Amino acid sequence: MITLKQWLELANYRITEGERYLWDCYGKDTCLLSSWNGIHDRGGYSTDIVFDTRTQIVYEVAAHDFTNDRAYRMINPKYAKAHDNEASARGVDMNTAWDGVEYTELDVEEDFVEKATAIVNGQDYDTRIAISLQLDSDLEMEIYRNAHRLDMTVNDYIQMALVELIKTQVPELLETVDA
Repeated sequence: MITLKQWLELANYRITEGERYLWDCYGKDTCLLSSWNGIHDRGGYSTDIVFDTRTQIVYEVAAHDFTNDRAYRMINPKYAKAHDNEASARGVDMNTAWDGVEYTELDVEEDFVEKATAIVNGQDYDTRIAISLQLDSDLEMEIYRNAHRLDMTVNDYIQMALVELIKTQVPELLETVDA
């Protein structure tokens, strides 16, 4: 999970709002900070962080791209179940960022930092989602060999393999995959 320092840097140390986080799922010492440029349409963005004021643990971060109607979020995996349970108990759909825009959940810290930094700075960014894979060394070597044999990058090879796996295992997901 990213740190408070990383979030402050990507927000260019510009804090526009702050308040106590009112849900109980993260404990009693939580605070929500926001950085918003005051624009809700083209050129607009905001980014938020929820963290513990005592321990500095970051529970969640979000970046909102109002220009392109995209919203990204990361919830600390250690606290995601508690967050989901409280959302369910409150009857809140936590997938909705704002009118008609759903959150895209991110799992890779660098992916969030890259997207949020670009959003804050008004730059283009890769909308594909990074995933983390844990591979044993034999499989990793086979992937390298196959990618080399096909004259493609390892990332392109893995993306191709995942799309093929989805085609055979879960074809209805292809409607959401930009193959």
